[in-house]
Amino acid sequence: ARADPKVRHAMIYVDLDQFKVVNDTCGHPAGDQLLRQVTGLLQTRVRANDVLARLGGDEFGVLLEHCMPEQALRIADSLRQAIHDLRFQWGTSTMQIGASIGIVEINVHTESVATLLSAADIACYSAKDGGRNRVQVYDPASASARHREMRWMARLTNARDEGRLDIVFQPIVRIAEQTKAGYKSRPHYELLLRLMDENGAMVLPDEFIPAAERYNLMPSLDRWVVEKVLREIVPSTRDGVEEAAFTVAINLSGTTLSDPGFMEFLIETLEAHEPTPGVLCFEVTETAAITNLGHASYLMREIASRGCLVALDDFGSGLSSFNYLRTLPVNYLKIDGNFVQNVATDAIDRSMVEAIVQIGRAIGIETVAERVETQEVLDTLRRIGVGYAQGFLCGRPAAISSFPHRK
Repeated sequence: ARADPKVRHAMIYVDLDQFKVVNDTCGHPAGDQLLRQVTGLLQTRVRANDVLARLGGDEFGVLLEHCMPEQALRIADSLRQAIHDLRFQWGTSTMQIGASIGIVEINVHTESVATLLSAADIACYSAKDGGRNRVQVYDPASASARHREMRWMARLTNARDEGRLDIVFQPIVRIAEQTKAGYKSRPHYELLLRLMDENGAMVLPDEFIPAAERYNLMPSLDRWVVEKVLREIVPSTRDGVEEAAFTVAINLSGTTLSDPGFMEFLIETLEAHEPTPGVLCFEVTETAAITNLGHASYLMREIASRGCLVALDDFGSGLSSFNYLRTLPVNYLKIDGNFVQNVATDAIDRSMVEAIVQIGRAIGIETVAERVETQEVLDTLRRIGVGYAQGFLCGRPAAISSFPHRK
């Protein structure tokens, strides 16, 4: 029989916020008790003919039969408010949780249970992304990007396991005459992650990095890069290489920066390898460093104590106070390419670059200009006093197999 196009139902997807905090703080018996309380709470807020089910660890689903979208939204918000008002008592502790809720309509166009659950999950994730403790209705028009990101999660995992990740290098060229002792005439390169798709075509980072960050895959990808670079490129004092002949820079994602497991891995790996001082540099975006200043400061000091350098990438994009530079062991400021590309023609961009160069000089930090693509820009940067330049004019990314300093 054909489905009645006038019949409309809905599904509510409830994901508890802060449930992990209860588990970690009070133990799993407390978490089990909390789930029982939430279940009882939900049962009192849905209609008699609705179906309530626990879908996962802290996730619930509610099927609302013969329910118009407006009514489904009211029910979902009553569930959200009831969970938000709950005060969970365990021993002497009283805790408050919340819920991020996604709603998806079920009608004649609903393809399958799988697509229904996927849409509900996407709506719920959007609620979390929007600040948690909120309700989000699934919007097919805005969900296509989320669908692509979710597919990327599986593709990235497969690419890593199948050996389709690779590294390319791009030169960073010295353009200023004066340089601090120890850096003179030392070649400098940035190492960049690349992905080959299932058909052998190269995929640029802008296509897969956002998905990897959203689904917390960047710590494992950055770990893969660090292990490969230390194994194949970076010399060790254990092998008798005491003086750095070059410097290579590895990017660390903001999500990686806040991952305690990665910090432990990196420190242990550096201690085991003992890289030649000055060879290895870690790049962190200014925004990520400021957002995770506690983690960033700790990590920077730990790696600096093991002979590694530190660069702040996309510097200037956050327009934040520069006071933190006095306390962080930063060696390079990489000026955001948005200021660099028009530095020869835009007075405001040129003033910004000049200000960053002056700050670097005052504190004793080298400056690197990104996205240098024309001779006019390069000449302007040289007159301003920028220390290094990076971009297509100075050299395009090349396969790591042609890296001139491989072991």
